[in-house]
Amino acid sequence: MSAASGSGEPAGGPVFGISGRLMLLTLCFVMLAEILILVPSIANFRNTWLSDRLAAARTAALVLEASPGQALPEVLIAQLLDSVGSRTIAHKSGGVRRLLAVADMPQSVAHDLILTPTPTVGTILEAFDTLFHGGDRLVRVMGLPGANGDQIEMVMEERPLRQALLTYTRNILLLSLLISSVAAALMFFSLHRLIVKPVKRLAESISSFGQDAEDSRRVIRPSGRSDEIGQAEKSLAGMQRALNAQLKQQQHLAALGLAVAKINHDLRNMLSSAHLLSDRLAIVPDPTVQRIAPKLVRALDRAIGFCQATLAFGRAQEQPAVLRSVDLAPLVQDLRDLIGIGEGSPVGFASEVPPRMTVSADPDQLLRVLLNISRNAVEAMMERPTDGEKRLTVSARKRAGVVEIDVADTGPGIPSSLRDDLFKAFAGSRRAGGTGLGLAIAADLMRAQGGSVDLIEVERGACFRLTLPE
Repeated sequence: MSAASGSGEPAGGPVFGISGRLMLLTLCFVMLAEILILVPSIANFRNTWLSDRLAAARTAALVLEASPGQALPEVLIAQLLDSVGSRTIAHKSGGVRRLLAVADMPQSVAHDLILTPTPTVGTILEAFDTLFHGGDRLVRVMGLPGANGDQIEMVMEERPLRQALLTYTRNILLLSLLISSVAAALMFFSLHRLIVKPVKRLAESISSFGQDAEDSRRVIRPSGRSDEIGQAEKSLAGMQRALNAQLKQQQHLAALGLAVAKINHDLRNMLSSAHLLSDRLAIVPDPTVQRIAPKLVRALDRAIGFCQATLAFGRAQEQPAVLRSVDLAPLVQDLRDLIGIGEGSPVGFASEVPPRMTVSADPDQLLRVLLNISRNAVEAMMERPTDGEKRLTVSARKRAGVVEIDVADTGPGIPSSLRDDLFKAFAGSRRAGGTGLGLAIAADLMRAQGGSVDLIEVERGACFRLTLPE
């Protein structure tokens, strides 16, 4: 018997899988975080750069103020301004502004740059304005007032500041790219080892098992992990083992059905011949023959019945159910006649089916179900006598859109050891001569009609409940 095949995607999976996508997302997220950090850091770098220039301008202002008038040569003044990178240096104190040095009086100043202790939205916007639009413009830089209220101002070209900002931004972006690449790589290898590789192993096991589910070597071996992936591996291994066992059982049942089908013709012929001989023995007046012949006939009947039941169960499928409205009372009366109990029988029969009660079912299949259950009950009461009256009772009632049919007996009941496998083939009977197929066939027939059969707890004997749509 070939197992269910597993044609699908290749086991290797896509090239750009989960780990690759996570690596790309990590790279993007780290870069986004670095950019969010970069924005205020550019403004902070601008303030620091301008503060250094103003500090140099303040030093130059001290030199210029220490030499009143034109004591310093123009060449030295030009060198001071060039070292500061400024066109002019002015000192503002007490509301009075004095121009200390000038290299070339500027025609116009584009805008003023006022330093602040910490970056603000205004300074951030000014920094990016310089970064994207700065060039040949002149700007006036005003520092923070000193302890005595004095303030240094200078006019300078914006180009050096823009160049410094571009260099700083490039370095930060390169460093951010390096950090995000390292973080993404670490994330990739970590996730690949901890998650992607085990998930890929699960997928490969499912695909491999689907190609040949009867091969027990294809059952996944759990890695022993205690996390969710470990639990998934254990669950998958359990499911694969259960399916593997079921397929082997189905294979054995199919082989059994095929073997029985091949020998059934010859076996039935031999049993029929033996049955004819036993019928002839029944007319021999010898007391010993008269005592043994009925037992021989019953044994042959059981053997023939076992072959027929095995063949019926081993067929590929039952005839499809033809559902129609069935009157239950006449059907139960036919059941009584078929099992041959009632008047003159040691087993009594009672029908508690209301007149004109109908059910949606296949009459032939429903009768087979009732017949299988009833025969089991009668044989159990006959083979294992109990105290009190032996009676088989069939009752029916309507409840919540369904019809419930109970077949109850006053026999010894069903042992608890058999109840779990009661409706499984060859496992639900320990009665001498029993095939173990009657209840399995009954369960299949009930499912085919959209119903079910269950064992109901009762104080005495056994009770099977058939449930069908109204």
